[in-house]
Amino acid sequence: MRGIDTNILVRFVVQDDKRQSAIATTLIEKRCSSAEPALISLVVLCEFVWVLSAAYKYQRRDIAAVLKQVLVTECFHIPKHDIAWGAMLDYSFGQGDYADYIIARINEMNGAETTLTFDKRASHDKRFTLLSEQSL
Repeated sequence: MRGIDTNILVRFVVQDDKRQSAIATTLIEKRCSSAEPALISLVVLCEFVWVLSAAYKYQRRDIAAVLKQVLVTECFHIPKHDIAWGAMLDYSFGQGDYADYIIARINEMNGAETTLTFDKRASHDKRFTLLSEQSL
C-alpha cells in the first residue's frame, strides 16, 4: 500500500493542472484497487477539505459530496474510517470546519467528554464547549 498526499487527491478531483492531474488520475485509476488501495490519512482529508474551500472556493455541500465519494471509493484506504465518516456527516450538517469535527471525534474516542474551543461556529455542535472566562 502507498499513501498519497493532499496534492495528489486535489489534482485527481479538481483536474486543474493538465500534467499533474493526468499523473494523479493514472495513479488512482490504474494503480489503485480494493486489493491494493491508496492510503489517505485523516490529515490529508483535513487538508483536502481546506484546499477545496480556501483555494478553490467550493461550497460546503459540494465539499461534503466530494468527501463522501472519497470515503466510499474502494481504491482508497482511510485509517479511522469511522471517524472520517462521522466528521463528514458533522461537517455536512454543522457549522464547523471538517478538521474541527475530526478533532472532536478523536477526542471523544479517547475519552474526552467535550472539546473546549474558542471557535464559535464549532461550538454549535454538542461535541464542543465554547471556552470563556466565565466557564473556567
